[in-house]
Amino acid sequence: MSQDKARSSAIYRRPSKVFEDLVAGGGAGTRVLNLRNASTVEGGLPITVGSKIFGAVGVSGVTSQQDGMVAKASLEGFK
Repeated sequence: MSQDKARSSAIYRRPSKVFEDLVAGGGAGTRVLNLRNASTVEGGLPITVGSKIFGAVGVSGVTSQQDGMVAKASLEGFK
């Protein structure tokens, strides 16, 4: 699951939480379920330098909200 979250964040250049929120909102937001390799669970964040993405981090193992917090904390070392 953590690899899926990281892959999703790198491919789509946004946190996986964006997709989770779209699905939770229902309606047209559920279209995201049709995107290939889009993880709809919080815990994936792209690693960026300036405007360039050179990877992503994915965390899984606790609640999705906690996964997101751990992922964010792991990126603090890149600043």
